[in-house]
Amino acid sequence: MTKSYIWPLANRVSHVLLILFFAAAYILGDFDELLSYHVAFGLALGVVFLFRGVWGFIGPQHSKFKDFNFNLLDLKEYLLSPFSKTKEYAGHNPASSWAMVAMLVVAFLAILTGVLTYGIEENHGVLSFLHSSYFKEMEIFKDIHEFFSNLFLAIVGVHIAGVLINRFIKKSDAIDSMVSGYKKLADKVDVKTNIAQKIFGIIWIVASLFSLYYLIFTKDNIFIANANVKQNYALLHKDFNNECGSCHITYPPFLLPKESWTLMMGDLENHFGDDASIDAVTNLSILAFLRQNSAQNSTHQAALKILKSLKDTNSTLAITKTLFWKHKHKEIEDRVFASKEIKSRANCKACHKDIERGLIENDLIQIPKIKV
Repeated sequence: MTKSYIWPLANRVSHVLLILFFAAAYILGDFDELLSYHVAFGLALGVVFLFRGVWGFIGPQHSKFKDFNFNLLDLKEYLLSPFSKTKEYAGHNPASSWAMVAMLVVAFLAILTGVLTYGIEENHGVLSFLHSSYFKEMEIFKDIHEFFSNLFLAIVGVHIAGVLINRFIKKSDAIDSMVSGYKKLADKVDVKTNIAQKIFGIIWIVASLFSLYYLIFTKDNIFIANANVKQNYALLHKDFNNECGSCHITYPPFLLPKESWTLMMGDLENHFGDDASIDAVTNLSILAFLRQNSAQNSTHQAALKILKSLKDTNSTLAITKTLFWKHKHKEIEDRVFASKEIKSRANCKACHKDIERGLIENDLIQIPKIKV
């Protein structure tokens, strides 16, 4: 057996970036307040895969798709002999060949559906123009995105299992070769990269890292940018802003259905323990504004989810009593709401700094430091 140089630096560095970017994107997907970072790592992962796809046509020997082993008989033999020594492949073995193509395809679908979900559900990014047309189907796109993301994870898991079997059972040095570039083979077959391939490899690595930097630190870029417009309620409806905002924060009308606003404005004498009565003309004017901008007439993600969580739109007066609100805040302890920094569950502004401008996006959440 002799050492052969199989994997150029571009292959090895991109392999590490794929692992790191996917792990980060998948983990960050569980934290709403870190959604923009989830998107950044996901899109950067797409950049790495995009270059890998091109590399499959212009790269050196063993990196090209035409050098992959897609022979089903070889795949069958390889899979049916997990605990015995099999043929040593200079490049990708049959299992890793199929796994690589599967990861490319599934990654593309996961990233595409992720961008769709981000645009339709959050009204962010390059596809935010689809938000107003498809926001009612946002859950479908999210479910499809999660399916492909989990499918990608499953493929990665099977691939890792195969690599470990290769390393510890078959005694292959495939893992070592992805670090050093060298693999022990019966016949020496050193891979050469020409100047064009080397330049492409450098551009590949730099573009992948720069895309992540750009997506994270340039918040107004078209891939992350928030298309939701801040509202100026003082201009939209002076009476609503002055009358409601004089006693508490100005809650966006889309946080409750129109039936709730009708019920609330019809009994201001008993407004959560206070008498908030106003003259009839002003009352009707504010009510019309609230109903016109209620949850039923909004494309905000929170509005749709609040409506879905309500069993009876005629009896809910407090946003904090909705199932959606309770679910989103279930992990926050009572002592946090009771702290002097927040004081009440109704003080949404303590964490949602732009709520009085009609914005409660996940990436705008700023949880105050609570003194114990």
